[in-house]
Amino acid sequence: MKHGPSRGGAVLSLLLCAGVIGGCSNRDMRDLNRYVDEVKSRKQGEIEPLPEIKQIETFAYRADDRRSPFEPTEQERADDQVQQQNGLAPDPNRRKEELESYSLDSLRMVGTLKREETIWALVRTQDKTIYRVKAGNYMGQNHGQITHIDENDIELTEIVPNGQGGYRERQASLALKE
Repeated sequence: MKHGPSRGGAVLSLLLCAGVIGGCSNRDMRDLNRYVDEVKSRKQGEIEPLPEIKQIETFAYRADDRRSPFEPTEQERADDQVQQQNGLAPDPNRRKEELESYSLDSLRMVGTLKREETIWALVRTQDKTIYRVKAGNYMGQNHGQITHIDENDIELTEIVPNGQGGYRERQASLALKE
């Protein structure tokens, strides 16, 4: 009982490999040497010097009587307290709309439609799907409700965490991209 290739097949394969390797061993490299000499004889290019680095004036921040840039202003604190007292929060029972799974910066407004008295905006996602939205619809990942649509942009009111356990409203927009 035979296992493996026949002896004649092995000899034929060995001869074929030797022929391929032998064909690649052309020792005439005059054209390559000529090309290398031609490249070496070319005029060398000049490298421009690096631009001078300008010194930047330093600024030493001294708090003195200035407010900390990391703390909210008194107006922001007052607004947050009013909104906490008003119970501003996203509705956890509201059914999410399709465009709420996308961040606003990944959406593009590509046009508008008007039918009767309703203006619809056309919004394209990164995967090139186009959705039709109107005032009252939601989009973006911050509970953004569309408040106004015109031919140049979509205006939204988002509900975002205020960092103190409550929420605050923030205005956002999506401009028409040509």
